[in-house]
Amino acid sequence: MANEIIVLNSDTTYRKMASVVIVSDVSDFGTIDSSKVYKLDGVINMGTTSITVPPTGITIIGDSFDASGLTSSADNYTMFVSESIAIGSGNVLMTDIQISVTGAGSKVYELYDATGFNAHEVTRINYNDCTSLGDLYDYRQGLESGTGRFGGSPSLTLHGLWRGGFRITTSIVRSLAGTMTEPVFKSGTLFQMNSRFLTDINCDLPTLAPLFDFAPAEFPNPSTVQLKGCEITRDGGYDADDSNLTPNMSKADLCSYWKGNNGLPNTYVGGTITVTSEELTVIGAGSTWYTLEGIFTGTGLEHFTASADGKLTHTGNSPREFEFTADLILDSNPNNELSVRFNKWDNSASAFTPLDYTIRKRQVNSLVGGRDVAFFTMIFGGILDQNDYIQLQVRNDSGNNDVTMENDSFFRIQER
Repeated sequence: MANEIIVLNSDTTYRKMASVVIVSDVSDFGTIDSSKVYKLDGVINMGTTSITVPPTGITIIGDSFDASGLTSSADNYTMFVSESIAIGSGNVLMTDIQISVTGAGSKVYELYDATGFNAHEVTRINYNDCTSLGDLYDYRQGLESGTGRFGGSPSLTLHGLWRGGFRITTSIVRSLAGTMTEPVFKSGTLFQMNSRFLTDINCDLPTLAPLFDFAPAEFPNPSTVQLKGCEITRDGGYDADDSNLTPNMSKADLCSYWKGNNGLPNTYVGGTITVTSEELTVIGAGSTWYTLEGIFTGTGLEHFTASADGKLTHTGNSPREFEFTADLILDSNPNNELSVRFNKWDNSASAFTPLDYTIRKRQVNSLVGGRDVAFFTMIFGGILDQNDYIQLQVRNDSGNNDVTMENDSFFRIQER
């Protein structure tokens, strides 16, 4: 006797589950019961009816973003709302659906976190031809995974304090309205994010729309705006120098850590400091360390500052492992033996830590024309935490003859 094969319809299974509400019509939402999962049976036309998300939250699932969804073409409509600002809403959890809000003056969200500790998390959601994604206020964190924004002007505005972060991964943006001028992600009223905003988004922007308009002051912690592996074009073309991609933030800002992007700049933490005016380093006693004098100028500084007296200071907190490179020419008396090293200020210990492993010794060469110099090329690694700095020191191991570091001598720090 042949084995009997029974195919269990998944929707039938859902209908038998007490924790699931099958939504075939807008009326099936009713008053939201946060203990239930709302399973969409097809694409539901919401008309002018909004979904009020209670302080205890809402969960909506579908079969796929092709087969299941919520739509409305009504003008001046909002799909997801809070009962009031004071009452607010809880978690918003959605997966495998499409959302389309296309009416004039309409948007997807107008939600206020009830406690400041809820999440807005959507997985495999397509926003199709939306007039606006709307506004989220004071949520703890946001997550988008496998989302798409196709057509329309799907700008999402983040307001208030976000104690956690916002991550948008494996997401794509295409065919936006040519008239769109709002950023894809917009800074709203009193916006501040205390953790990271991370994305690897693949986005083609229309002519005038930014990717985001966030400002450094809205991210108080270093290296928390993380653009990693993004693919960014405008009208199909790449231009990493386009100043309107992120108009209020640059790759060098302390909050920025942008890596592996195509069509966006990338952050290279470090900097170079160069002698632009020579000064005498007075050697009061032989075999004693002195800070090398000179007037220094910093260039290419990202998460570093440079001082005129030769300090390169790490203002960030990540990365903390660096490579130190120096190319120096020191003038002194012929045949004197000079030593050079990096000296580190350890801010956490409020003390200097001489990096003796970086010591290099060279003899002063007597060159043609009376120019007597020693040449130093140095490459070392080290750790710099926030507000640590390094500068150069010299020691005359042959006496107390003074030393001058020549113009264009430099040292550089770069992340390892």
